[in-house]
Amino acid sequence: MINYFKESFRRKQARRYTREYPATVNNYELEKDGTVRFANWDNPLVPEIKINQAAVDFYRKYISKGDMVIDIGTNIGDTTVPMALAAGSGGLTIGFDPNPVVFKILEINASLNREKTNIVPYRYAITTRQEEFYFISSEASFSNGAISQTRESNHGRFIYPEKVRGVNLMEFLNENHASWLPRLSFIKVDAEGYDKEIIKSISPLIEKYRPVLVTESFGDSPAGEKHELYDVIHRNRYRIFYFSDFDVEAGTTELKSRDDILRWKETVNLVSIPE
Repeated sequence: MINYFKESFRRKQARRYTREYPATVNNYELEKDGTVRFANWDNPLVPEIKINQAAVDFYRKYISKGDMVIDIGTNIGDTTVPMALAAGSGGLTIGFDPNPVVFKILEINASLNREKTNIVPYRYAITTRQEEFYFISSEASFSNGAISQTRESNHGRFIYPEKVRGVNLMEFLNENHASWLPRLSFIKVDAEGYDKEIIKSISPLIEKYRPVLVTESFGDSPAGEKHELYDVIHRNRYRIFYFSDFDVEAGTTELKSRDDILRWKETVNLVSIPE
């Protein structure tokens, strides 16, 4: 009971007062990949991430050794690391996250497992054009949040003191990783309801290289926005599937029409396969 009240107090503090929380590096033993090191964030609002073989094998259904893969909205790297294990040290895993606080933990995770992964992190948002934004969170510890063009946002009242940069992904990759683009096989997007806007901004990249896409249908989005997410993916000639978890054994359901995306009221994951 005492521990419960201590943790409850720590969570309240994290929501109300800005402070920096360190990382703890944990070792996870995977059946196929051996020891994988992962830096967990000691923020009391963030649960421990446990890297497991089923998640790595989920990505291996779509990613081969030596591929280029992109994680947009990496947070601390809980999806980035399994993606990078699938692509291997001979591949390239690029992670983007505009949150300046979680990015520090992502950088640690990018530095671990070098013999098995090749992760390059960038503290940028993916936008239509290059510009700067406020980063705003509902929590003082910035465990979540989103970009905003103004200081007024429904994402919360805590504003990071420095602006963050947005970049156009196609332009950025052509400038910095052009030789890798023919090996682009997979893009994951997790942008707190802005997935459809990011898909729109990277449509030329999708049309040219035809990567597998993983996106979220955000639970709080209205029906019209969910329809739009379906449409922007489908018009690029993709088959869209709901999947229940990042697990190689997870069940999938194909969305045959735009109304099928309305079946789920909660936030759900979608994987889209090029036709």
